[in-house]
Amino acid sequence: MPSGKIPAAGPRRGAPRPRVVVARAAARRGGVPSAPPVSGLPAVYPGSFDPITNGHVDIIRRTLRVFPQVIAAVAYNPDKDASLFSAEERVAMIRESLPDVGERLRVDSFTGLLVDYVERIGARVIIRGLRAVSDFEYEFQMTMMNRHLKPAIETVFMMADEQYFYTSSRLIKQVALFGGDVRTLVPEPVAERFAARLKQQSARA
Repeated sequence: MPSGKIPAAGPRRGAPRPRVVVARAAARRGGVPSAPPVSGLPAVYPGSFDPITNGHVDIIRRTLRVFPQVIAAVAYNPDKDASLFSAEERVAMIRESLPDVGERLRVDSFTGLLVDYVERIGARVIIRGLRAVSDFEYEFQMTMMNRHLKPAIETVFMMADEQYFYTSSRLIKQVALFGGDVRTLVPEPVAERFAARLKQQSARA
């Protein structure tokens, strides 16, 4: 007679095993996971990165759990750029802030339309971080315009970690230039460059 127990479900003999991607404990602590990424395509993470913050670093590391390579693309306008750091300095700071990821991170700079840049380098995915509802409204408009211009290019949104909800490059710059302590909000190389820039400004005064 049947026992009434439901047999445990298991894979049929000869059936393909499902692919499981596991982010190990090291990845949860902020490192790059050793498990293979889900997608085989590189992703472009654009921004002014003036400067790169710990929130940006978090998005890059989490994106590397999904994509094999991230291209951090520094946007600049050579004719009208009021950034605190030059495009070259911003590129260098990103590299200095993520020395452990190796060739999985490319850092580049571009001017002009983002979708033209993405298409030119052969990528198909744009990564954008979201901190709040106000971010989504702006990003939604930009995504719709990008889709209108280049329908083949997709945008993937990633929510910011809760500890970085209130941080932005603009706010951090304002605090740092008035002498506030931002060392817990930016990577160490960025904090060092802030200190050097403040020293230069003090010498000119």
